Amino acid sequence: MKKEDCYLLGKITRRHGLAGNVILKLDTDQPELYKKLDSIFLEINGLLVPFFIEKSSWSKLDALNIAFKNSSEALVDQSLGKNVYLPLTSLPKLTGKQFYYHEIIGFEIFDEEGNNCGVIRSVNDQTAQNYFVTNLDGKEVVIPIIKDWILEINRDERFIKMQLPEGLIDVFLVPSKKDE
Repeated sequence: MKKEDCYLLGKITRRHGLAGNVILKLDTDQPELYKKLDSIFLEINGLLVPFFIEKSSWSKLDALNIAFKNSSEALVDQSLGKNVYLPLTSLPKLTGKQFYYHEIIGFEIFDEEGNNCGVIRSVNDQTAQNYFVTNLDGKEVVIPIIKDWILEINRDERFIKMQLPEGLIDVFLVPSKKDE
């Protein structure tokens, strides 16, 4: 399994109890989808290694208490602090105006008049307001991700149509180093 074929589910944060269990802190808006995991992939020395789950239960709303099959002290030690991945193929297909951040990289953004607002290079979800980072005429543009602004997502033609406030692109146009 390659990392580019997977998505980050969370991280093994600590041990739980004396029976060799660990806590998986989930990085998701829908933790309930992951209650019945059979296996996970842990990133160890740059490789994704499968770990099989014997049982799991909720520790908190966004954390699972996991017991690995054939668990040993060394296996538990090896898992601590590691990122946890699942295959992209395990994600449910989204339709309409719902999307996964990884699937819209490379999509063009157009305003409601059909003006090109750039190609999505990345999505920043590490701030209070998530935003698209696009490239327009060699300049970086930041466009807030606001559900009500998204009018259409066309997966076949790879574009997102948005209702953007007038002047937003000019405000969020990040000058390049050459312009300064």
